[in-house]
Amino acid sequence: MTAVPAQRVLFHGVTGSGKTSAAHAYTVITGIPEFSADDDLGWLPNWEGRPIEDQYRIAASIAARDRWVLDSAYSSWRDIILARTDLIVFLDNPRWLSLGRLVHRTIRRIVSKQPVCNGNTETLRRALAKDSIIGWHFKTFSRKRDAIEKIRADPSMPALLSCPVLSCP
Repeated sequence: MTAVPAQRVLFHGVTGSGKTSAAHAYTVITGIPEFSADDDLGWLPNWEGRPIEDQYRIAASIAARDRWVLDSAYSSWRDIILARTDLIVFLDNPRWLSLGRLVHRTIRRIVSKQPVCNGNTETLRRALAKDSIIGWHFKTFSRKRDAIEKIRADPSMPALLSCPVLSCP
């Protein structure tokens, strides 16, 4: 008898922790449909934020499915996703690791002009801006870790697998 993988999985962690890569690897192994918080919910072309009402609607549509993998959940609609999540995989990396990955990834995307989401690309100007992804890492690091601690402490929450420094199976 083989184990059935979790069917509704949320990957969660700080910015730069590897959520998207880990979620993608899970979908490749399981064949479960993959959704991206940034592509499918958060951002439109030209770095325009999707209206929050649309994010709620899309999040509810994803959560209602029988099978999904989501690479993150914004705090504004996380409760919609958590209500239907079977498993949360928390990528619990220290700041130095996630920040190093984030800086490396950002530089690679600037040089290659690789699209990030919905045709949006990173630029040096954007990377150095006050609201850059690197600034976002600093702004949200503690808040995201605190949110996971609250989830971890709440017995009504879904199962949580915490993966420190790349040790997830």
